Amino acid sequence: MQKLVFFLVLFISYGFAAGNVESVTLAKSSQSWDGSAMPAYPKEAPEISVLKITIPAHTELPLHKHPIINAGYMVKGSLKVVTDENKTLHLKAGEALIEVVDKWHYGVNEGDEPVEIVVFYAGTKESVYSVKK
Repeated sequence: MQKLVFFLVLFISYGFAAGNVESVTLAKSSQSWDGSAMPAYPKEAPEISVLKITIPAHTELPLHKHPIINAGYMVKGSLKVVTDENKTLHLKAGEALIEVVDKWHYGVNEGDEPVEIVVFYAGTKESVYSVKK
């Protein structure tokens, strides 16, 4: 037990003091990017999914909505997201977003390179990621 405590103290002291470990909060909110409150989590057993989505250059996605909470991190490119209420978000590489839930919207890659975004969905085994209009 003493060896474990010594190891943990050494790891914490050296790792954090030496700057080897860094933690940066990219997004944290109880609201989506348009200011809407997030819905409650489902009462069923949760299932988390992580998807890497690639959107080709000069591509407009169809109007759709997400029935479950999701958040993303833009790895590459830039994306314009527009709701049916005409609220607009411009997202670029290195930025994170907390996506709108149950709101119709679409995305447009207006750039000359593909967009790569990693999206985290918090739902259940029965959940669908998006619904097209």
